[in-house]
Amino acid sequence: MTREAARGTDSDEAADVGTPPVGRRLTTRETAELLGVKPETVYAYVSRGQLSSVRAPGSRGSTFDADEVEALARRTGRREQPPAPPAGQPVIRTGITLIEQDRYYFRGVDATELARRCGFEEVAEWIWTGRLTAGARFTAPPESLAAARRAVAALPRHSGATDRLRVAVVAAASADPLRFDLSPGGVLSSARGLIPTMAGALPPAGGGPLRDGEGGGPEVSLAHRLWPRLSDVPADGASLDVLDTALSLLADHDLAASTLAARVAASAHAHPYAVVSAGLGVLEGPLHGAASGLAHRMLTEVVDRGSAAPVVADHLRTGRRVPGLGHRLYTGEDPRAEVLFGLLAEVPEATAALEAARDVVSTTARHAPLHANVDLALAVLSVSCGMPADAGETVFAVARTAGWIAHALEEYAERPLRMRPSGQYEGLRPPQPFPGHAERTGPAK
Repeated sequence: MTREAARGTDSDEAADVGTPPVGRRLTTRETAELLGVKPETVYAYVSRGQLSSVRAPGSRGSTFDADEVEALARRTGRREQPPAPPAGQPVIRTGITLIEQDRYYFRGVDATELARRCGFEEVAEWIWTGRLTAGARFTAPPESLAAARRAVAALPRHSGATDRLRVAVVAAASADPLRFDLSPGGVLSSARGLIPTMAGALPPAGGGPLRDGEGGGPEVSLAHRLWPRLSDVPADGASLDVLDTALSLLADHDLAASTLAARVAASAHAHPYAVVSAGLGVLEGPLHGAASGLAHRMLTEVVDRGSAAPVVADHLRTGRRVPGLGHRLYTGEDPRAEVLFGLLAEVPEATAALEAARDVVSTTARHAPLHANVDLALAVLSVSCGMPADAGETVFAVARTAGWIAHALEEYAERPLRMRPSGQYEGLRPPQPFPGHAERTGPAK
């Protein structure tokens, strides 16, 4: 009997037990947990033809097709509640970002299309709520912004951008007495204030004061407010469009290392500022958010020397990988780089850096079929617009804060402290003799 034939029966016992089921199967209890209903309601779904069941061999219980149950959960709007995984093996289910076939999607919508057509704040609202809020703008609370600016100003002059952002987040947290409100509304309120606080706490590029209109009011975009913190070159519309699109493209990218760290913090019910701090701590690694700085330095050298060949050769000779190339999740060109390169082609100042980037790709392709990734595109933006080497890291951090918040919202709704793997101990087995040490000379305690 087919699955369709089994539907519409009065009892789950009427399903075929002669044909072994294929695919992942769920018990009645697991199905009820996934749908967020009582076991009796599961059988009601069967009787109405919305689910089919198969009697488990040698048991009086029934099993259900996992894909069919998950589809019903999506149709009924139930939040999927998977059974608790084995200890140390958390299953991280997410409805935020899907990456497949060299494309990526935010809540089912092509992320590159969203970035082309929507501003960063609109994209952030989409990944947070699943609603597209036209013209969304974020505003920094005055108390949080003032605290963050004071804290950042106290740092040494050589401090990097991520140093400043981490300090700004901690200061903003101290100024928010409601930061422990982990309800969706409370988290979103904190997030909408935190992101512009992070941007506004950074000092102006070049160390001088902001020009008229560069501070930005609540009516201007986050990209408009961030630009003068990255470059002292006045931005034109095309350049601002590149920055805004880059922020949108980088808002999330599934379970990157920093996002996993953020979810671990959220699993412990840390407040959203602490979640962002956890993400920032991982982002600074040279294999993650800081990779664009390496690409910036390489691209600057290519522009100065007029050719990628000697620069690529130097990297290969010293055993260094060529930055800005390849991505473990894409077999072709990183779709984020593809979009940004297209926009940068409309910025006259970016011509030299863009040609240098293409030279790097073509030179390296003689030996390895590597494609450009988003770090190389960010390097083109930073090199061509007079930004420091860590500008791409700043863009990455501010943008990805939106994704960390989205993942925190998901994780707050999960079983707490599920991110607790068990270590595989490989040390000496007990009992071991107590280690020798000097006799205590002070009074006995």
